[in-house]
Amino acid sequence: MTGSTDENFYNAAVDLMDHNLAAGRGDKTAVIDRTGAHSYQDVINGINKFANALGSLGILPEQRVVLCLNDTVDFPICFLGAIKAGVIPVPINTRLTEKDYDYILEDSRATGLIVSHDLLPLFESHIDRHDALKSVTISGGDSGELESLLQAQPKDYSAAKTRADDMCFWLYTSGTTGMPKGTVHLHSNMKATANLYAKETIGIREDDVMFSAAKLFFAYGLGNGLTFPFTVGATVILLDGPPTSESVCDILTREKPTIFYGVPTLFGMLLASDILPKVGEHNLRLCTSAGEALPADLLSRWQSHVGVDILDGIGSTEMLHIFLANRPGDVRPGSTGKPVEGYDIRLTGDDGLPVAPGEMGALEISGPSSGLMYWNQRAKSLETFQGPWTRAGDKYRQDEDGYYIYCGRTDDMLKVGGIYVSPFEVEAALIEHELVLEVAVVGKADADELIKPKAIVVLKEIPKDQQALALELQEFAKSRLAPYKYPRWVEFVEELPKTATGKIQRFKLRDS
Repeated sequence: MTGSTDENFYNAAVDLMDHNLAAGRGDKTAVIDRTGAHSYQDVINGINKFANALGSLGILPEQRVVLCLNDTVDFPICFLGAIKAGVIPVPINTRLTEKDYDYILEDSRATGLIVSHDLLPLFESHIDRHDALKSVTISGGDSGELESLLQAQPKDYSAAKTRADDMCFWLYTSGTTGMPKGTVHLHSNMKATANLYAKETIGIREDDVMFSAAKLFFAYGLGNGLTFPFTVGATVILLDGPPTSESVCDILTREKPTIFYGVPTLFGMLLASDILPKVGEHNLRLCTSAGEALPADLLSRWQSHVGVDILDGIGSTEMLHIFLANRPGDVRPGSTGKPVEGYDIRLTGDDGLPVAPGEMGALEISGPSSGLMYWNQRAKSLETFQGPWTRAGDKYRQDEDGYYIYCGRTDDMLKVGGIYVSPFEVEAALIEHELVLEVAVVGKADADELIKPKAIVVLKEIPKDQQALALELQEFAKSRLAPYKYPRWVEFVEELPKTATGKIQRFKLRDS
């Protein structure tokens, strides 16, 4: 490969991008963002310029650079440019608080920060307190700092002499259970997800136009919007703002993507709108979902309205992308499908041993995209990364046909009358009610200090008699569940607390 004569040389940025020039795709559109279309040659030039720029800023290989960037072409340029230079990019959630950003900069000991201009105010109160931080560069806005920095650099760069097992990038967990943890990934991890899931499982192609509502800082979005399209030389559409019904539907009808990557919350929101394109009004050939399990009712309504399947799957920051999934032509509603080729799955009980067939157990995965560790968190690393196996923190059971059925997060499981109850099972029953838009189920102690299910519900419209609706929802759940599983309390709220990736933060609901 270019950049080294070392036979062990492997650089993920080189592997991901250079083959597109060799295949004659230099002039093909790689990225469409708010500024227009950017060719593969444009993106590769930008990657090389940013790699050179890091050297001019005094940022060395194996040091960290935090990327707090909106989804524009600057993201892949900076992310892959850092990797090409042997610097460790750390993309972070663009919807955190000042306190979170302060924590991540200190925890990562980053020497550089690249930040979108509209996010800079969330760093200004603490940015001078980080001793390791050498430089701050602003993307976009009036200053044009990143643009000027890139313009001053040559467009050729000889890649750092990295290897497949070298540290490549970090992703911080989404914080569904507390403070985020820095997951360390290797140079070999991205290629594994692209080959095993994107190419072999869902069949992405060079002629695809891809659009991911999940943002690039999220492991799911990083694969969808960067690794996957560049692996096959496809085109990706980036949305720098929030994925509202209006912005998503505009892209689906105007840009005509062939693959749409979403999350259950967004699919539900789109179906609740009156602007979602119907069969014949779009160019989609498939959709995927991750982040949380996809309710069977939501899948059915999407199939009826849009006319294409949603391939539900589960991935994690620790495993980088989806390892258990439904497939084209093999969609089992209410299930997360079967293991992606190349990954092994097992379900274990509280004793750490495999559970009997059909029983619920903790999900563990073995596969080539597993992270190395959590940065600076030895105890939590040992809990999660156990030899070749990675503990996902989810409960599953396997049905008689080999499909995996989601039962909830390990921390969210309820024990009612000595029997485990899956919050997701109760949620899946309630979401079928015509007035329910979203629902989360948590445990609450009754007068005898015994834990029972409580439902927190977001409605499509507010009825005159909420008390009557609460009773109706309880009876609705009883008609679909074992009697002990129905919610003893029903609370109506305007919205549920979520991470920026759309996952419900149930720990906040339990604490409220």
